[in-house]
Amino acid sequence: MEYNTNRPQLHMPEYGRIIQQLVERCKELATKEERNEMAVAIVDFMGQRNPQLRDEENYKHKLWDHLFILSNYDLDVDSPYPFPTVEELNEKPKKMEYPKLQGDFKFYGKSILQLIEKAIELEAGDEKDALIQVIANNMKKSYNVYNKEHVQDEVIFRHLKDLSENRLDLTGLDSLEKSKIYYASGRTNKNNGRTNQNQAQNSQNKRRNFHNNKNRK
Repeated sequence: MEYNTNRPQLHMPEYGRIIQQLVERCKELATKEERNEMAVAIVDFMGQRNPQLRDEENYKHKLWDHLFILSNYDLDVDSPYPFPTVEELNEKPKKMEYPKLQGDFKFYGKSILQLIEKAIELEAGDEKDALIQVIANNMKKSYNVYNKEHVQDEVIFRHLKDLSENRLDLTGLDSLEKSKIYYASGRTNKNNGRTNQNQAQNSQNKRRNFHNNKNRK
């Protein structure tokens, strides 16, 4: 019996020994055509074994990078993507820099900044206008939830202008949606107030009836 401790070390344990062995077999094939065909099949198999990767951006590219790592950076095939060097794979990814949210803008969150950057990158057209409208509506909702007060559309437009550093054309924006969260919470508070008043009134009536019945006896 062969124990795992005696077997060659796995370059990426998450893929398991079977895929590692398939990669080794691929390297041994005589012709490049055979290696190309097997490499494509291995990448598809890797995707099936790790379906969570499909949620990641450029997951196909990552699978081919992983294939190259599994081959110990020694695989002569035609990849649809350039194989990375050992240095590139060992290099830590640079942290994405987003403008810091300060003061009045803190409650908007980084996701709004990411959407703004996306909108800036889009070419002028319906898709860009629709995304700007979505961003503004979400900003209004965030403002109302955080500050618990109604905000004029003009304030949101001004904030969006500042956050985008005047790189977005806001002239096509329609009136923003009313924040259902803000208004619903207002109705809830009023209803709670009426409920508390009714409960107090009922309690008072019960005490009055109790004393009246006691006096009759």
